[in-house]
Amino acid sequence: MSSDVRSPYSAAEQGLGYIYQARFALLKILELPEDCSLLLEKEDDVDFDDATGRKSLMSLKHKAVGDTVTDLATDFWKSVRIWLTHYKANSKSSCDARFMLFTTATVSAESALTKFKDDDADGETRTQAVKEPLAKSKSVLVAAVRAELAALTAAEQDDFFSRITIADAALRITEIPSVIINQHLRTIRRESRPFLFERLEGWWMDQAIRLLAGERAAPITGIEVSDKLSSMAEEYRNDNLPITFRQRQPDEIDVANDPRLFVEQLRALDLSTTRLQNAIIDYYRAFEQRSSWARENLLVSNEIEEYEDRLIDEWTRYKEVVFETITDKSDDAACLAAGRELYRWAELETTSLRIRQRVTEPYVVRGAFHILANARPQPHVHWHPRFLAQLARILGKAA
Repeated sequence: MSSDVRSPYSAAEQGLGYIYQARFALLKILELPEDCSLLLEKEDDVDFDDATGRKSLMSLKHKAVGDTVTDLATDFWKSVRIWLTHYKANSKSSCDARFMLFTTATVSAESALTKFKDDDADGETRTQAVKEPLAKSKSVLVAAVRAELAALTAAEQDDFFSRITIADAALRITEIPSVIINQHLRTIRRESRPFLFERLEGWWMDQAIRLLAGERAAPITGIEVSDKLSSMAEEYRNDNLPITFRQRQPDEIDVANDPRLFVEQLRALDLSTTRLQNAIIDYYRAFEQRSSWARENLLVSNEIEEYEDRLIDEWTRYKEVVFETITDKSDDAACLAAGRELYRWAELETTSLRIRQRVTEPYVVRGAFHILANARPQPHVHWHPRFLAQLARILGKAA
């Protein structure tokens, strides 16, 4: 079978629909006032509440390219059933809800549903427009809707249909990112906007999953989204860099057998397994973070090299202080103590040595020292006073 031919059992379209709901909801909450809040898959695909508590129930339909919406479109009448349930449960004409169908399909020009695209069409006009299709349909779904509508008075039917809006030809799922990037991230440098969008959507999808899984009961608010976006955006200023590996860890940590030079250096200090693990994690986070900054073109020319030069300079100064009393005659205990003190300084007292003013994440500087300690053939920094001599002897024997 050709790789581009889908199995008849594929659930790709259904899966795309769920992702579309979350992505479309993100766009909408960015467009609406901050005092709005939303829930997913509560009464409809998306439920929006404004500051006054007025509710908007939104049905979202991501259809195949070229699809049209006709008088008896299942998507529309399924949504009408959902909306009728809410309408009747909330005192009918006293209900303050609005109902919206967003679909990527296009309403057929001949369809009675065009009246629901027209803001000027009143409820009575809409009721009359759908009366004939409702009466003629043999569909079980439409018959159920017809029965529920019959339980309403004529005025209530007009009121109900006046609340419905169809927004057809809605943005497709692949079109939404560019709209968010170009309309809602304009205060960020152009080259950084796609990466900021990825982070924002990642956070948003996590909140959506928590809502759907029942791990979060509270709705997501526009203020919450604005605060998160503002916090992320601050990391892309000239005096800052995004921190995205704070919770990450390498797939495997093997303290006993890790052959890397920076780990060998720490073993020479007779450190605990926990401290070695912490060092390996710091190295991983710093290395991956640098790679991420480079991929996103966030670093200026020679910025890493100049930062490392600063670290080496500060390390050299403190090393001279700590090693001042170390001589060829110093015993192993004195050398070990000096090395442990030098490493303690690098681990705990160098947080002021920042690559940029507002980059305060400790793993950036701690990991940078480990990267320097891992350089081959000779490390740029070392901890034990006699480590370089020991390394030279090992390399000499190997040669």
